[in-house]
Amino acid sequence: MRYEKYFDHTILKPDASKEEVLKICEEALKYNFMSVCVNQYRTKLVAEQLKGSEVKVCTVVGFPLGAVSTEVKVFETQQAIKDGAQEIDMVLNIGALKDKEYDIVKEDIKRVKQACSEKAILKVIIETCLLTEEEKEKACELSIEAKADFVKTSTGFSKGGATPEDVTLMKKVVNGKALVKASGGIRDYETAEKMIEAGADRLGTSATVKIIEQK
Repeated sequence: MRYEKYFDHTILKPDASKEEVLKICEEALKYNFMSVCVNQYRTKLVAEQLKGSEVKVCTVVGFPLGAVSTEVKVFETQQAIKDGAQEIDMVLNIGALKDKEYDIVKEDIKRVKQACSEKAILKVIIETCLLTEEEKEKACELSIEAKADFVKTSTGFSKGGATPEDVTLMKKVVNGKALVKASGGIRDYETAEKMIEAGADRLGTSATVKIIEQK
C-alpha cells in the first residue's frame, strides 16, 4: 500500500504566507503525497511548483461556509481550473440542506461538477459536525446523484472534524458510487490509521509529514 497516496497535504489557514505554501509543495514532492490543497488565491503558485510531478493541485471552493451562491462557486471553480487545479473541494450548502431544500443542494453540486468537466475531480465537503445522522446520509445521497467523485467529512474550520464513525457511515451510504475523504483533526498516525480502517480513501491534514514520520 502506498500510504503517502492517501494524503492531501493541506494549508488553508488565512494567514498562510507564500513561503509556507512553497514549503508545503516541497514536502509534497519529497514524500510524493496525492495532492497539495490550498485556498484558491494560491492555486497558480502551487501549480507552478508541482508542474511535471505526480502530485495534484487541489483547491477549495465556497470555503469554509458553503453559503455563497452557486454562480460564485461555479466561477471560483472555473478560475481554479484555469489556474491549474486538478481537484476541487467544495463546501455543500449546509443551510439549504437543513431547510430540506434538496433540489437546491443537488443543483449546487451538479453545476460545480459540470464546471469541473473532465479537467478536475470533485469532492463535496458536507461538514458532518453540523449535521444529524439523517442529514449526513442525505448529503451523501445528493452528492452521489450530482455525480461527485468524493464526499468529505469536514472543512476543519467548524466545531468538529472527522470521526471514524462518520467515515463508516459515509462509506456505507455512497456504497462504491463515490470515495470518502476524511479531514479535520487528523494530527497523528494513530488517528490517520483509524480513518483508513473506517473506510477513508483520502485524508486531508496539515500534519502530513509528522504522520508519515510516525509510521
